[in-house]
Amino acid sequence: MAQAVKPGRTMADLEDAVLRRVLVVTVKPGSPEGPGLPVYLEQLCGELMSEDKPTLLSRELLERVLMDRLGTFSVGMEAPFLYLVNCYRRASEESRKAQNMRDKAQLAMVQDALQQVKDLALSYSVLMLVHPSMFPQPHEVGLGPNSLLLASLLADGSSNSGFYATSSGLEPLPPGFFEGLLKRFEDEPDGFRSTFEHLFKDLQGTVWKLSPLGPFQRCVRTLVMLVSYPKLAKVLVEHPMWNPKGNHIHGRVLEVSSILGPFFHISVIPDHPVFGNGEPNVRQQCFSDSSSRRAGDLNSSYATIKTVMHQLYDGLHEVLMKLLRNSETKEAVLQYLADVIQKNGNRSQLQSNPLAVASSGMFVSLSAVMLKLCAPFLDASLSKKDKLDARYVLQGGRLDFSGLTAILATSEELARWVDGRNHSRTEGFRQVQQLREQEELRRLQAEEASTSMQIDSLQSYPLKSMASASSDNVKFNFICECFLMTARVLNLGLIKTFSDFKSLAQEQSRRKEELATLKNMRGDGAPAQIEQDIAQLEAHIEQLSQDRLCYNSQLMNDVDLMQEALAYYRLMVVWLTGLVGGFRMPLPAVCPMEFASMPEHFVEDAMELLLFASRIPRALDGVNLDEFMSFIVMFMGSPLYIKNPYLRAKMVEVLNAWMPKNHGYSPTLSSSMASLFEGHQLALQYLVPNLLQLYVDIEFTGAHTQFYDKFNIRHNIAELLEYLWSVPSHHNSWKQIAMKEEKGSYLKFLNLLINDSIFLLDESLKKIPELKEMEVQLSEEQWSRRPAQERQERERHYHQQEHVVRYDMMLANEDVKMILYTSAEITAPFLLPEMVERIAAMLNYFLLQLVGPQRKALKVKDPEKYEFRPRELLAQIVNIYVNLDRGDPQGLFARAISSDGRSYKNELFTGAAGVLRQYGGLPMQMLDEFEALGAKARAQAQEMMDAEALLGDIPDEFLDPIQVHYYLPRPFSFFAF
Repeated sequence: MAQAVKPGRTMADLEDAVLRRVLVVTVKPGSPEGPGLPVYLEQLCGELMSEDKPTLLSRELLERVLMDRLGTFSVGMEAPFLYLVNCYRRASEESRKAQNMRDKAQLAMVQDALQQVKDLALSYSVLMLVHPSMFPQPHEVGLGPNSLLLASLLADGSSNSGFYATSSGLEPLPPGFFEGLLKRFEDEPDGFRSTFEHLFKDLQGTVWKLSPLGPFQRCVRTLVMLVSYPKLAKVLVEHPMWNPKGNHIHGRVLEVSSILGPFFHISVIPDHPVFGNGEPNVRQQCFSDSSSRRAGDLNSSYATIKTVMHQLYDGLHEVLMKLLRNSETKEAVLQYLADVIQKNGNRSQLQSNPLAVASSGMFVSLSAVMLKLCAPFLDASLSKKDKLDARYVLQGGRLDFSGLTAILATSEELARWVDGRNHSRTEGFRQVQQLREQEELRRLQAEEASTSMQIDSLQSYPLKSMASASSDNVKFNFICECFLMTARVLNLGLIKTFSDFKSLAQEQSRRKEELATLKNMRGDGAPAQIEQDIAQLEAHIEQLSQDRLCYNSQLMNDVDLMQEALAYYRLMVVWLTGLVGGFRMPLPAVCPMEFASMPEHFVEDAMELLLFASRIPRALDGVNLDEFMSFIVMFMGSPLYIKNPYLRAKMVEVLNAWMPKNHGYSPTLSSSMASLFEGHQLALQYLVPNLLQLYVDIEFTGAHTQFYDKFNIRHNIAELLEYLWSVPSHHNSWKQIAMKEEKGSYLKFLNLLINDSIFLLDESLKKIPELKEMEVQLSEEQWSRRPAQERQERERHYHQQEHVVRYDMMLANEDVKMILYTSAEITAPFLLPEMVERIAAMLNYFLLQLVGPQRKALKVKDPEKYEFRPRELLAQIVNIYVNLDRGDPQGLFARAISSDGRSYKNELFTGAAGVLRQYGGLPMQMLDEFEALGAKARAQAQEMMDAEALLGDIPDEFLDPIQVHYYLPRPFSFFAF
């Protein structure tokens, strides 16, 4: 505490005492020297004595004192810049203590001296930052003035990570010092820029070395503080490394070299080894020995990582918000974000060069921050949706959407349409353009009448807004730009990382299968290096397991991030639907080009997110799914709006994931899902018809894998239809569409359903005897003595065939089940002349396989592992026979059964009934009806034989000579119709 003048001491003595404590120097000769004692300024003391001045510190001597003190640096002394900072700190403390002085004259003298110290400390600090060589500096790295300024800023506060504490030994800058420093820099504009450009660059370098378990929070907090000052924010966005330019700049360069890149790089999602994920190593600290980690340890690591990642997201969001609110820095921020997006466009590819594109970690963090920027306009009422403008996508601006696949329009259609929008200036031109477009539309409709090309909607809808659609000087509001930038970021970031996670899980599964195969090869005759191969594979699986846990920690266990993304895509589907007139059916006959030209990934990403969220506990809790359901119902069965059949099939996957039954949802969410299916008005009216339509449409996808893809897609449709059959409203809708489209789309649906059932069952039943033979070979004693290579190949083939049969049988069971429950109430379409013989022949063929002479070939050791349940399948087929017979008062079905010359045998009916009577599976009354149907078929067969006998032989002159020599029995048509 500053003391009053004691008896015998003067004001000069008081001034000397105060300055000696603050400056930690003395000019009194004979002063003791040593650690913690004031530094004796011998040269200044001599000068004062030669000038006949008292050897006391005073305000008049302050500059000479500081020059002498700063110029006499030696090893062990406080670094010059740090000395100035601490002088300022001590002066502030002395000033606070001096407030208790009673003598006003003394108080004024002391306060004036202390203020001069503070002013000089700031001035010399600026000089030292601008001209570090002005005074002797320590040789140790990190003790230069610029490094110490950054270190002092980073020391402000403490880390909340729980992993690191402040280790620099520095105290935070004293209050007012940094603000005073900035004010002093007003006289040094060039020095100001160079100093803080250097500081930003050093801050970037510090962050690059850190993982989420490191003290990155201090760096983020420091950056937030710096950009709070408009002048520093301007220096940042004008920094040469804010947004590096040049032909050599690609996505990875922006991540590594830009000022903000290393901040976004902080992540636990594994990056390429060349770049790594910083220190300390998250994988080693949290997920090493993954197979032996306790669930509690993993959950604790997950919670920690989620906490620190959200600290990062919040901090970076605050940085961007401060820059975006500053009119002088806003454009630079938006351009930086646009360049990051554009330079990383290749990230969406299946195979992208990890050395040329930014890491998934950067883009997941950027996704999280962009979602926070969007949060204010993602309110429940979506009140800002009218601020979104499709022209931002169509005309090209800060972002280029032209290379992206559109929902419906081809690139040629889009270019032609946008060109028309941009050049229509007068009413006369619009009329000419309209005539040209209508002529083009008629030409396309004539050439492509049977395809979805009918959607080339160059009609009046877009022309109405042409005058206002010119791209000249169009300014888009921040909400629009932020929203559509976020769509691109999510596509390249969060959604792409979901895909990477899926691929990682699949690779891990494959490697585990390889490991099991290698372990089975141990023993006599095994290759010498097999143990080494096993060890290498186990190490690789451990690495994959750790990688998977890293993805889990940052993505799958972050329900908050998932729900923020769901809120975003809720607005996306509402906005897209607004482009076609809103949530109402039926859709307009011609798809508006505004909708048709939007990037396909806008829709696909929404579906991907819904799929992942549906598999994560609590991710859908409290989420409003009504708009998503409406969107799916509207577009799932509309190839004239969404041309990609796989995208429409993904919508079915989403609905399949939402089914209340068999998904283990919480009771609350399960009830909510049930209401979604059973109380949603659009779904009640259009869901079943659109599912049946998609079942038909998916026959031809245009891909080279379409033959196999259709079975996957139809399996999902079949599972969903089975659930909807149990819901009375959907049940009635199904029956109505079957009646209305009995000879139209519903007949096509049944035909394809039967085709699939025939193919899948036939393929499965043919392969089961082959599997049986391989089972016998693998169980023989001499099998273990065969060469290891041969065993490996045969076992791999066996497991592949097992998988094929299991998969085919699973799909076939679903198809047969659908025929079973629909035939109980909807029999008329099955009995149409176009269909009745096909369904009868199919049932006869499988009855022959299951109870005919070759049935013993289908007996395998464990049929359940192939999804093959012969008694259950037989019961279902018999049930279908009875269902169709019950709805056939005219006997058309019995006649079709008996006319099947390929598989029909009377004894099959009695044989099947006997098996089911013995083992159960159907009520006795149904079995009686089945046997009665067999009797009717036998009577019909006898009647036809009698009619042929009456006709006698056909005269030779009526025979075709080709058929006489080459007649073959009618083959069973798998793909008729």
